[in-house]
Amino acid sequence: MNDRPIGVFDSGLGGLTVLKEIMKILPNENIVYFGDTARVPYGPRSKETVMKYTFQAINFLISKNVKAIVIACNTATARCLKEANEKYDIPILGVIEAGARTAAYSTKNKIVGVIGTEGTIRSKAYNLEIGKIDKDIRIIDKSCPLFVPIVEEGWANTDIASLTAKRYLKELVDENIDSLVLGCTHYPLLKRTIGQIVGEKVKLVNPAKETAKDLKKVLEANSVLRKDNSGVYEYYVSDIPEKFASIAGEFLKKEIKDIKTIEIQKY
Repeated sequence: MNDRPIGVFDSGLGGLTVLKEIMKILPNENIVYFGDTARVPYGPRSKETVMKYTFQAINFLISKNVKAIVIACNTATARCLKEANEKYDIPILGVIEAGARTAAYSTKNKIVGVIGTEGTIRSKAYNLEIGKIDKDIRIIDKSCPLFVPIVEEGWANTDIASLTAKRYLKELVDENIDSLVLGCTHYPLLKRTIGQIVGEKVKLVNPAKETAKDLKKVLEANSVLRKDNSGVYEYYVSDIPEKFASIAGEFLKKEIKDIKTIEIQKY
């Protein structure tokens, strides 16, 4: 039971930010990662479409005999986490609750910025979760739809990324935010660029680390924590494995081999 892998999925490359933290905090765990690179981004799509894609990803991961699943996508978490937990008899975690909790406890002036995809921002999921912790926190949210394709193109640290970030983030900086939730798992890949725009006084909240900690607690509670040997990782995508391997290898600082392409629609 303990040797069964953890399943992690995202619309594309963004979930690697969560995967990296899981690798650090749970180095003994086997992991199956799926990136839906054929259908990225999820942000502009309807709830019904995101739910269909999410359930297909979960069905695929369950076919790999996983013991828990992390939805490493803010849009899918916002739109589908509740329904997924009702539908499947397996622990399924999202990334929003962890990010909201971190932001609520880190802000000093109670003005928090939240950036994400159109779907995540429209759902007001972060606003609701932060409000549960402290209703006095003022939230300035903004969708940044171009960030995902910039990351997927491998342009995270370019002038294009910097100019785009400056345009998106100006109003949040003007509102005097002191914390900024990177409310899309792609966005930590832009952390350096975003940090240069908002300045060092603004804390950048990456939900990935807290999500990995939450996952460890779930595994411990279910007595399925793997304590021996180093983890083995499998990678699957729905399209363009070569591009995924290049960017993933650079981000994770390891060579990514044997990426398999699957027909996710079958699931």
